[in-house]
Amino acid sequence: MKTYSIEIQKVKSMANSHGLINIRIDAIVAPQSTRHNPDDEGEPQTVLSLTEDNARVMLLLLKAQIAEFDKRKAKSRF
Repeated sequence: MKTYSIEIQKVKSMANSHGLINIRIDAIVAPQSTRHNPDDEGEPQTVLSLTEDNARVMLLLLKAQIAEFDKRKAKSRF
């Protein structure tokens, strides 16, 4: 499995539609070293880095997407 380090430089746009969040970005994608370190067991293999502002925008879109999904779920009758 290939592992990468992804650093988001600029978010051009984010939108949610049809159950997906689409993000247009400028990013630096670099392969990570494949040396296995036993201390890193359970750690993520690919890392995505983004600014706090971009993370907040992504969080708002995720919340909107989850709310849209919750509206479509059948309500309990109890």
